[in-house]
Amino acid sequence: METLREFYKIGNGPSSSHTMGPERAASLFKKRVEEKYGKDLRYKAELYGSLAATGKGHLTDFIIKKTLENTEKDNIEVIFMPEVVYDFHTNGVRFFVYKKDDINFETPLESALFFSVGGGSILEAKDGNENLNKNADVEHIYPQKNFKEIMEYCEKENITIPQYVERYEGVEIWDYLKTVWHAMDDAVDRGLNTEGYLHGMLHLERKAKMFYEKYLNAKFKDVKGRVYSYALAASEENASAGKVVTAPTCGASGLIPAVLKTFQQENGLSEEEILNALAVAGVIGNVYKQNASISGAEVGCQGEVGVACSMGSGMAAYIMGGSIQEIEYAAEIGMEHCLGMTCDPMLGYVQIPCIERNAIYAAKAMDCAQYSLMSGGENHLITLDEVVETMLQTGKDLHSNYKETSLAGLAKLKKAKLNLE
Repeated sequence: METLREFYKIGNGPSSSHTMGPERAASLFKKRVEEKYGKDLRYKAELYGSLAATGKGHLTDFIIKKTLENTEKDNIEVIFMPEVVYDFHTNGVRFFVYKKDDINFETPLESALFFSVGGGSILEAKDGNENLNKNADVEHIYPQKNFKEIMEYCEKENITIPQYVERYEGVEIWDYLKTVWHAMDDAVDRGLNTEGYLHGMLHLERKAKMFYEKYLNAKFKDVKGRVYSYALAASEENASAGKVVTAPTCGASGLIPAVLKTFQQENGLSEEEILNALAVAGVIGNVYKQNASISGAEVGCQGEVGVACSMGSGMAAYIMGGSIQEIEYAAEIGMEHCLGMTCDPMLGYVQIPCIERNAIYAAKAMDCAQYSLMSGGENHLITLDEVVETMLQTGKDLHSNYKETSLAGLAKLKKAKLNLE
């Protein structure tokens, strides 16, 4: 498995696969061609599959233009081609570069095909090879391949999961995770103090501040009011292209900070305890990234909010003093009851059902942890690794209309009823 530095990425929303990934790909391509041909160039970008189907709502074209445009902002053309879908991954983008005087984009100097595979990670199809392995070029710093192997190693060495992370990442990982936590915390704070409406035709009102005020003023306080408020705050920041942390993705970036901040405020968690909890959540998420997928366009929302719920469940079990068996069981429960979750964002915006879903499943993660601790974590029939494998197969079985295309589900129903295009 790869470093947690590649799992937790700090950047601007609303989508890690449709915003952060394409931005990284465009920047890489731009740097490469400018070294060959100079800086005064023209570009064309062809968006394929899900990148094209929901690219407008996810601001894919906006971020590509912003990355590649010159001072006159007239040197980049973006073409949407949702009908083109590659077998390797539906999130494809091909960049072409042209001389400045090639105003009709007729004779490309060269091109490159990239895939945005989830969580802001990208892969390039080099030398025309489109048969890629998403783990082939990854630097695997953890030799264990699944959670069973991680458990066995930790038990053999008599170490905790945070100690396991430090053993392979080095003590420097804690400085990085501190930066991650501060970015998460800042996103929640900004969201709690911002009112108004999110961009786009849905005209969706921000609710985090209102929720939090109702929670604070309630005569009888339920901790769920706090976790809902925090999850809404970070998710609304993401939907407005604010700075968030992929956990595992931008679309699911509200869940982990909500659970962490709730425990911090309710139970007085120290920063060291928060960072240890982030390490636990990251290891669980990395198991999904290595062995299944964290891309909504590949496996539906079970790969985004579902994985976040699994991470949050295991993390909460750790915070509550659970054993490694109870952490594993909590993470398994978190995903087992998300299997089959579709990704059908209305009009392609990361707003409905995404924002509300972060809040509901943040609370669910805490429930899963409590259930696991009450059970003792022993003798459950389904392991975390088995549910990871099942999630991947379920995602493959899902129709493409339910995997970040906005062609079915609530997205289709409400688009027709509201007469929106």
